[in-house]
Amino acid sequence: MLRILFVCTGNTCRSPLAEGLMRKLARDAGMDVEVRSAGVYAANGGPISSNSAQILREKGASDAIRSSSVTSDVVQWADLILTMTFSHKNALVQHYPDSVSKTYTLKEYAIGEGSASHIQQEREALIAELSLKQALGHEITEAEKERYYELEQLAPGVDISDPFGGSLELYRKTAAEIEQEIQKLIKRLHQSQ
Repeated sequence: MLRILFVCTGNTCRSPLAEGLMRKLARDAGMDVEVRSAGVYAANGGPISSNSAQILREKGASDAIRSSSVTSDVVQWADLILTMTFSHKNALVQHYPDSVSKTYTLKEYAIGEGSASHIQQEREALIAELSLKQALGHEITEAEKERYYELEQLAPGVDISDPFGGSLELYRKTAAEIEQEIQKLIKRLHQSQ
């Protein structure tokens, strides 16, 4: 059984939506997965946002999700960690370096091995290289700057929009964005079986 962990900031909006929607859609697709969610800055046991809970009820998904923080236990439990943003991914990899091979943004993983994924990988590698150069006091060349800007334009957006504090309509847009990516994820997981 595949164990998937969805991660956002406070585990009250996006990752609970992803958790609930993934459970429902995977069940509907006949997939055997275990799903959890957590936040990089979450309080344990708090309620999810009322808008997220309402959307999950409307979709026929469980809204009985309580917030929890990312811990080493849940990171070790997960076979696949899908974050809502690139910054969540970076935070996880910094705190749990052993998770690097199983941590992606939801959009990045749903893309699969296509050209957009390769662009994103090149962008990430270049960012790491340039950050190291800068930290060591080395000058970044004009060619490196130009390539960075090219990749920024070519790279797909990998962040799921944050509805925190917004209207129910904004939450609905975020839920639709997450659901679209989960549909791609389920298709990719079916293909890999």
